[in-house]
Amino acid sequence: MSARSNVAPSTIGVDFVEGGVVVEYLDGREVFYHGPPKPVDGAITTPPGKEVHVLVTDPDGINGVMTYVNDRNTHDEILESTGVGRVMLEGDDEEELFPGVTVATEAYSIRVEADLSLVDGRVFVFAEDEMSEHAYELVASEDSSDDADQHD
Repeated sequence: MSARSNVAPSTIGVDFVEGGVVVEYLDGREVFYHGPPKPVDGAITTPPGKEVHVLVTDPDGINGVMTYVNDRNTHDEILESTGVGRVMLEGDDEEELFPGVTVATEAYSIRVEADLSLVDGRVFVFAEDEMSEHAYELVASEDSSDDADQHD
């Protein structure tokens, strides 16, 4: 398998519809993420072994940037033509995807954290494989003493 590299995301279209989130790629194709996204306080550790996609929208939720985390299947040229970014993490790496949004490896899971005071929009995490789909929205904690780690 050929090596995969980081790819910077472009701004793509976003639409919130009944039952989920539609993302419109630069090439005109659309992808539907089932939801509605489950609200999670500030951070999520995804179930192990899932494909993880992070979407950060503008305040109006009309546009956003999508980044795939550790995607080894999609060729760089396809990502560039769709506007989707990719970040590859090794071992215990941590990477800032967007100001205030970081991703890190945690065993076979991915941890996504958002400092929502720095994000001027909304943060969504989609974790999926052939067996299941999970959709989350990172939200500000109403009680900062709550444990932010969540698993489904």
